[in-house]
Amino acid sequence: MSAAATSPWLERLFGSWVGFVTRQTLRADLMAGLLGAVLVLPQGIAFATLAGMPPEYGLYTAIIPCIIAALFGSSWHVMSGPTNANSLALLAMLSPLAVPFGPAYVQLALAVTVMVGLLQWLIGALRLGMLADFISPSVLFGFTSGAAVLIIVHALPAVMGLAVGGSAWAVVQGLWAQAGQWQPAALAVALITVGVTQAVRRWRPRWPAMLMGLSVATALAWLASLQTQSAPWVADLAEVGAVPVPWPHFQVPQIDWALLPELMGLALSLTIVALGQAISMAKAVAARSGQRIDANREFRGQGLSNLVGGFFSCYVSCGSVNRSMPNLEAGARTPMAAVFSALLLLLLTAVSASLLARIPMAAVAALLLLVGWALLDFVRWRELLRLSRAEFFVAATTLVATLTIRLEMAILLGTLLSLLAFLLRTARPAMRTMGFDSSAPERQFVVLDGQGEGEHKQLPECPQLKLLRMEGEVYFGACTHVSDTLQALRSAPQPQKHLLVMGKSMNFIDLAGAKLWEAELTARRAMGGDLYFHRPRPEVLRMWQTTGFTRLLGPEHQFPDKRTAIATIFDKLDPEVCRTCQARVFWECQRLPPPSGPAP
Repeated sequence: MSAAATSPWLERLFGSWVGFVTRQTLRADLMAGLLGAVLVLPQGIAFATLAGMPPEYGLYTAIIPCIIAALFGSSWHVMSGPTNANSLALLAMLSPLAVPFGPAYVQLALAVTVMVGLLQWLIGALRLGMLADFISPSVLFGFTSGAAVLIIVHALPAVMGLAVGGSAWAVVQGLWAQAGQWQPAALAVALITVGVTQAVRRWRPRWPAMLMGLSVATALAWLASLQTQSAPWVADLAEVGAVPVPWPHFQVPQIDWALLPELMGLALSLTIVALGQAISMAKAVAARSGQRIDANREFRGQGLSNLVGGFFSCYVSCGSVNRSMPNLEAGARTPMAAVFSALLLLLLTAVSASLLARIPMAAVAALLLLVGWALLDFVRWRELLRLSRAEFFVAATTLVATLTIRLEMAILLGTLLSLLAFLLRTARPAMRTMGFDSSAPERQFVVLDGQGEGEHKQLPECPQLKLLRMEGEVYFGACTHVSDTLQALRSAPQPQKHLLVMGKSMNFIDLAGAKLWEAELTARRAMGGDLYFHRPRPEVLRMWQTTGFTRLLGPEHQFPDKRTAIATIFDKLDPEVCRTCQARVFWECQRLPPPSGPAP
């Protein structure tokens, strides 16, 4: 599709999508926006409750941030708003400072949101979007799974009609202690909500399942309340209560400035959580739409949405998986779908505010149970265990940390473990012995070790020239392993004095790595041999030129291909050793007279 003619400054401000807006795209975006508004209506209330905020704040957060992030971000299809992870993180971080749902708590949440927005915008403005790459998928998966368990645990009291709060363990203990006081009405409403939602998902997958489950449960609870004389157990059913129309209004958060240092620390942690979700969501949607994501622009858009949203009664928002994927599948063409979704949400709440007040809290909690259960991806856990024990350990540790310590510390711990696992893997780069299969007419170049029980392990090597393929980076963390391996080769009973390193897979070296090769060159020449390299990469050559190693090595010790390297080095080998050699692995060996005497 060709872009329409638009003003260049509009494209610089909002992105290239403005040139693709037509009557057809607006129609498609309007229909997708209607679906987004319908989806976020129950979710916004549920997630606000999860965050310890009054229900209307979930709807506020689905309007202003949704519009700003769409217009100023990078993704054309991501819809921002309240999410389960952000909501749960906010509750966990702020509940020690103020009572959830109270005025002081709300003001703290708004102030933290402004701080998060400022940090996000600065990360994008300073072009530090690459920082998000250091939060591995395993960390986010472990955190998401831990958050799912917390969502389920904190939703259970409302499902059972009880008022139990505190930590996850305290909630479990409270539920057990009050097992005989569970309300049948709350349980019935929750079961109806789950049953209808799951039935709609199965039989009518294109219908808004969560909204229908919430609507049916609310209607049945309302009908039952009309018969309070015959069903008095319904009268105590907790409801959402009056929900004002979420028309944004400006207010500056009022907080105790003495809490500012602590709030900044919490904001930094929330920024990590929000940005990790946002960029993961944007990349997931882009993988299906074929769009290229600019991480820095996405961070600026997310930051601006939270920075402005915090002054308009919105708490921390980011890209929502529960709305973004359906938005793409519904045929959204441009970010205007998110704009339409926010505006239509205002309309829906304006005409249905009285109905929203009658929503049972048990029904909202039941939706949270479904959200939490969906996040517990058992198939992925099995796959992770099968594919990588290290990644499984990182994800499992992050999950346990999410359940037992502060959430921001869980993210930090998981990230540190992920980076440690990476460093441990790269600290032992593979160093494979290479050779030629002299039994085959073509004399194929093969790996002589690292092949398990393969027959190549039995092939002979040249007694004077070691062929070694370097696979990985030689940096300060790997120098000990590489140095020990090279020393072991030199300390063998009958060492090969000459060493040819295949360096095309040695992508990077640092100063310590350069010094290591200088030491190896000195050691090889001291024992009467030499050091050679085959196809060193440009990045490696630049470091060698900087440190002066290229001058020490000499250009005649660097070769563009293996055949040239072996032909050149062959002339430097000891002819007396070649005379008695039984291996004869190189083509050049064929011009020698038949071996005489025992093999060396």
